[in-house]
Amino acid sequence: MNDASGRLAVRRPVARRSGTRKADKGVRGAGRLSSVGTAIALLKCFTAEEHELGVSELSRKLGVAKSTVHRLARTLIADGMLEQNAENEKYRLGIALFGLGALVRRRMNLSSEARQDLFALRNATGETVQLAILDGADIMFVYNLESTQAIRVNSDIGVRKPAFCTASGRAILAYQPDEAVGQALASGLGRRTPKTEIDPARLRKLLAEVAARGFAVEDEESEVGMRAIAAPVRGAGGVVVGSVAVAGPVQRLSKDTLARFAPEVIRTAQAISARLGHQFRSGF
Repeated sequence: MNDASGRLAVRRPVARRSGTRKADKGVRGAGRLSSVGTAIALLKCFTAEEHELGVSELSRKLGVAKSTVHRLARTLIADGMLEQNAENEKYRLGIALFGLGALVRRRMNLSSEARQDLFALRNATGETVQLAILDGADIMFVYNLESTQAIRVNSDIGVRKPAFCTASGRAILAYQPDEAVGQALASGLGRRTPKTEIDPARLRKLLAEVAARGFAVEDEESEVGMRAIAAPVRGAGGVVVGSVAVAGPVQRLSKDTLARFAPEVIRTAQAISARLGHQFRSGF
């Protein structure tokens, strides 16, 4: 049975309240007003034809009071999801949504372009192969090919892990701007196993070593009994957009085995990078 935690695995109607105002479809789910649902519905009010909307228009579309629109708008503006035109005081979608959309687009392109090479890597190593992207201080697995072995690493799509203690995360963090690294290391370095390194200075030294050799290694630092090796994937502009990893139980993935897998993992990451438009010159 699959385990969405990323651990080693063994194969085997609500009534409406009276007196409320009638709201547009999608705002009141199951007959109840949700502030989160209303905020999402507010964002969905904007279209290519109506890219700016005032309080009255939003209130009418959502079926909520103008005061509610004001409160939601202030929250969304604070997080960059919404902006207000100073000239007409109307609202428009914020730049933060562009960043989220770009992240989804990148994930879709990355996983679709990588599929062929990930299957080849899984066949070559016999172990679980993972494709991950960085999302704040975490990594998120966007593609996972499980080993055919009975005892194997299982990390379903969408599973998150801290970037600082995983091979997949370090393979990305090692090539990020110092500010991004600092934010990741300041987000709480919890000890997940007895081997988890939580000292920021030593972690920065590890990341420098990863950048120098081109791959990252994880030795029971995010999960007891698991080792992994990962290499960075670059996009068309040369920016590291993800990582490819091979992961498995310590019984099969000795340190010598990881070293033997390193060239194949790097070749796979480079092949995916080339598919994404990265042009190799000298070095990676």
